[in-house]
Amino acid sequence: MAEVITMPKLGFDMAEGILVRWVKAEDEQVNKGEVLAEIETDKATVEVESIISGVVRKHVIDEGTAAPVGAPIAVIGTTEEEIDFEAILGEVRELEPVPEMQKPIPEPAPAITEPTTPEPEIALEGRLPGGFRASPVARRLAAEHGLDLNAISGTGPGGRIVKQDVESFLREPDIRLVKAAPYLPPSERRETERIQMSKLRGIIGRRMTAAKQQVPHFYVTIDIDAAPMMALRTELNAMLPEDEKISVNDFIVKGAALTLREFPNLNASLDGDEIIHHGEINIGVAVAVEDGLLTIVVRDADLKPLRIISSETRQMVARARDGRVRPEDIEGSTFTVSNMGMFDVDHFIAIINPPEAAILAAGSVQNVPVVHEGKVIPGQRMKCTLSADHRITDGAEAARWLQVFKNYIERPLHLLLPSLLE
Repeated sequence: MAEVITMPKLGFDMAEGILVRWVKAEDEQVNKGEVLAEIETDKATVEVESIISGVVRKHVIDEGTAAPVGAPIAVIGTTEEEIDFEAILGEVRELEPVPEMQKPIPEPAPAITEPTTPEPEIALEGRLPGGFRASPVARRLAAEHGLDLNAISGTGPGGRIVKQDVESFLREPDIRLVKAAPYLPPSERRETERIQMSKLRGIIGRRMTAAKQQVPHFYVTIDIDAAPMMALRTELNAMLPEDEKISVNDFIVKGAALTLREFPNLNASLDGDEIIHHGEINIGVAVAVEDGLLTIVVRDADLKPLRIISSETRQMVARARDGRVRPEDIEGSTFTVSNMGMFDVDHFIAIINPPEAAILAAGSVQNVPVVHEGKVIPGQRMKCTLSADHRITDGAEAARWLQVFKNYIERPLHLLLPSLLE
């Protein structure tokens, strides 16, 4: 029997999505769990899997078309059955494709002033400030090589410039590089301009404003001896291939997950007058994306060894860079870790991600002098700050949580052999 596939709701704030690309064509077989289409939301471009097996009998909307959550987008059935599409779809609202903008006058690509540490990049709005479409991955790659995107032809949906277009352009012999801008006297500097806030930045602004206004935050900071963790990490990575090396963040995620086992109040959320202690420990990892942040989720992080946590995180980051995150990649976290150590940040505090009860902010591992047995010696220290919801927990419990977390990081073998503590 034919079934109508509707625009899925891929996030709490999602009202509509843009169908970027049909992965399965009409009259093509699709199995349950296979990717059916790519949907662009306010946060990311997400691969949507088919909920049934069958043949794609009809695409209700075209690529580049926006549709509200719940609107029909496709019909899946069998090859033999006759389908009355008008009857099965009912009254479908006429959907207009998202209009393509005209290309602007060529301008030099902006200089990159951010840290060079690779960060996950998700396809968000897909439009350059001037109006024409390009994926954020393509935009960053072009900026890194000093390329003017006006000179590159797009082969993606609706002429969108994608990563492969930039790579093809780089292989051409007549690459037109953008030279560094010369010094401009004050009289020739650019004028102040107003830029429309992106959807993602708007959502982040609303959610964080609501969190700070409605959630009574308090903050507890602890200083951790990171030398044992760094030494163990060096030992482990010496035995692992380049693409399987373990990061400092993997240790932090595992340590936080094991600590949450002992403090269910911190692995919780508030629902009216009830506190929900979640059975699963799913650690959200905040990553920088264009115009904001995205949280990828390591599920059952307390049950998984470091190598699995590292591998899963790496895979989700790779999908994020390609703009093909899955719904399960970004939903369902019960506690969040925000690590800015790669930016050489000594210390910061983070805003709780509702409806979670807490978030851990981790700074970089610093080489500092420390006092040991009355002597000043070289040391490696890391500061971590726990932001917690005072409606669910209090300062004493948060301090005990940090003490247990500190114990895991300073005795990192316990992260490899958690059974020793049971």
